Amino acid sequence: MPTVALALTDGMLHLELSLACEVFGADLTHIVDPWYRFSLCGQSAVQVGRFRLEPDHGLDHLAHADTVIVPGWADTDQDPPEELLDAVRAAHEAGARVASLCTGAFILAAAGLLDGKRATTHWAHTRELARRHPEVMVDPDVLYVDNGSVLTSAGKAAAMDLCLHLVRLDHGSSIANTIARRLVVPPHRDGGQAQFIATPVPEPGNHPLADLFPWVLGRLDEPLTVEDMARQARMSSRHLGRHFKQVTGTTPLQWLHTQRIRYAQELLETTDDTVDTIAAATGMGTATTLRRHFARTVGVSPDTYRRTFRSQTTGAAGRALPRPRP
Repeated sequence: MPTVALALTDGMLHLELSLACEVFGADLTHIVDPWYRFSLCGQSAVQVGRFRLEPDHGLDHLAHADTVIVPGWADTDQDPPEELLDAVRAAHEAGARVASLCTGAFILAAAGLLDGKRATTHWAHTRELARRHPEVMVDPDVLYVDNGSVLTSAGKAAAMDLCLHLVRLDHGSSIANTIARRLVVPPHRDGGQAQFIATPVPEPGNHPLADLFPWVLGRLDEPLTVEDMARQARMSSRHLGRHFKQVTGTTPLQWLHTQRIRYAQELLETTDDTVDTIAAATGMGTATTLRRHFARTVGVSPDTYRRTFRSQTTGAAGRALPRPRP
């Protein structure tokens, strides 16, 4: 059973901490078994906002975890406790995957884990992170950065993106999507082998494209164009592009391409369909086209992806069913 340890000390942000607890600390063995063995690690009881938390173990237990989560650090002008920095370093040296949420990147930077690496944090603190730690390549525009054994997320809700990314790395897209549905959040980006993702998460029902998204997702097998989407959204192509940039951070065609790749991942995990069939179902046309775009986006071939992330939720794979069309 993979183990996840959450590092605790006074002065951490409660939102990012609670998101990690909800993803990794809940009993989700009815979805996938084994899930994670989750623990809180700190020197003593800690105050997190208005909440007081009792750790399960001391900070030295971080070195025994497979994954260590470092939540946001409230006062970035204050130096993190040395015992926390020592524990995070020791965990990384012991082979743990270390991920910071929001301003937790300041802790990883202070521990030296980000030296020479690309990293991100809350957009309001990226300049300060770069100023205080010039050896870190700070990217202010992405939601998270995956350097393999060290990961960092942007602020607030981007912590959920990184948590779901970790689940996707461990259990595959199908499981991560199931967790996202349970949490009523969009499983919007996974990154695959790509290290940087710049598209923000749209709030469901709170933007001009809320009705367009499900319409498109029900027609991924069709050769949709920007004009088709603009017509459905009842706006000009120019206005559609502006709204897409505001809501998703990318263009309509790039967003559509990402959804096609996502659906291909889902079908590879959960069905026995051939690559040709999946190419048709996702609107990619031919297996050659799907293989080229899939490898460019995810970093591996469809066949390799299928072998790695075969569905763990069913005993046997089935066939793809058409998506419901709104």
